[in-house]
Amino acid sequence: MGEFFSLLLGAVVTFILAFFVGITYGGLTRIITARVQNRIGPPWYQNLLDIVKLFSKKTAIHHGAMHFMGPAFIMVTAVVSVLVIPVLNEGRWFPNLNFHGDLIFLLYIMTFGPLGMALGAGQTGNPNSAIGVTRGLSQMVGFEIPWVMALVALMIQYQTTSIVDLMTIQVETGTWIAFSSPFAFMAAVMAMFGMFRYAPFDIVGAPSELASGPISENGGKYLFVMMTAGSVFAFAKLTLYVDLFMGGADNLLILVIKTFALYMIPVLYGVINPRYRTEQAIRWFWGWPSFFGLLAILQAVFF
Repeated sequence: MGEFFSLLLGAVVTFILAFFVGITYGGLTRIITARVQNRIGPPWYQNLLDIVKLFSKKTAIHHGAMHFMGPAFIMVTAVVSVLVIPVLNEGRWFPNLNFHGDLIFLLYIMTFGPLGMALGAGQTGNPNSAIGVTRGLSQMVGFEIPWVMALVALMIQYQTTSIVDLMTIQVETGTWIAFSSPFAFMAAVMAMFGMFRYAPFDIVGAPSELASGPISENGGKYLFVMMTAGSVFAFAKLTLYVDLFMGGADNLLILVIKTFALYMIPVLYGVINPRYRTEQAIRWFWGWPSFFGLLAILQAVFF
């Protein structure tokens, strides 16, 4: 019974940590983007105020059960992902749910939310939602290829599918996988642009074209769930990158520094680039990112 309550406490604390870190990163991103564009921007806690406001609102829109399930799919994906991914090295955080083979599990579970959201948005009947879903699934096909190739290269090179094992290897050797497997790291980072969907890969929401796309029929508590899940999922993905390629983190301060540095890569790249068309985005992911993914696999097999 004591172990159960320890796991439950770890799950709750991990979720709270992921939420506040993710929501803060989102607020800081708005400030950084505004400063680059010679604006002041909102305060860093504006996203948190928006979430509180959305939670207090009532929603009368009803498009069927699947419409309600869309945000739930995203939240389940975010929560499960953040509980499976180790937070700190050597079990210095709650053990949560990580296990041998969790890397393969994450490959599947991380696509669960977007697919569920696609089903939910498709039931609304809003053409903007349908177009956004089509764009999102198309782009997902694009960036998933170099992402999976990078992970397969790590599995082959280090003969494990466990995130904890990969973290331990980096601690024992004193070398980040980003340096020992640079092609896998480059492929994964390029694929990350599609995961976070900042410009030029913001074709799914595209406010000036699609009125936010799949979320255009969601407001109030539905949008509250989606924003919360997005913040948690962002932390989960960034922590996964740090664990796999940057040696993990020994404490929360190092984790925050590493994840924020990674997060700034797609953010700053998006500030200086206009939006791609759907076919341009897919072609981009099937170009250099996939090429680096192929080199990573060849390195793992022959070297």
